[in-house]
Amino acid sequence: MHRYVALRFLVLTMTMAVFVSGCSGKKKNAGMATNTDVLPAGDTEYAMSERFEDGERVTDVTFENVAFGYNQYIIEAQEASKIEAVSQYMTQNTNVRLIAEGHCDERGSREYNVALGENRAQAVRAALISYGIDGARIQTRSYGEERPLDPAHNESAWSANRRVEFALYR
Repeated sequence: MHRYVALRFLVLTMTMAVFVSGCSGKKKNAGMATNTDVLPAGDTEYAMSERFEDGERVTDVTFENVAFGYNQYIIEAQEASKIEAVSQYMTQNTNVRLIAEGHCDERGSREYNVALGENRAQAVRAALISYGIDGARIQTRSYGEERPLDPAHNESAWSANRRVEFALYR
């Protein structure tokens, strides 16, 4: 199982590298931090556990989505408090497990957006681990552009769709 997770992450990382190099003509955000080396290749230090959907979905608490800039998976300072709130809840509720669900706007290819969504989810996972949450309690999933919050085709909608959502399970 651990090899499968590591292989999956390696394939996603390599896919992301291919698409990023092929998308060099895309508009870059001046002054933004780059996304290279945010996540170590093969995040094998924290093993994934079984699928959480087999448990009961936690519906009595919700958390704000973590927002991201265009073509970015770096967590901005103003978003850190959202992740900290989730970590506090998970610290107090040790039976709760989480799926960080990465999402993108509609721009870019499907493959690129799935890889970008996964990098966003992995960045949030890494932040939760840095707050002391056991990595075995956190899984990631990417939906790319497939589940928009706002189906419009404008900057406001695109901004809302660049996010990581939290799905909690007992």
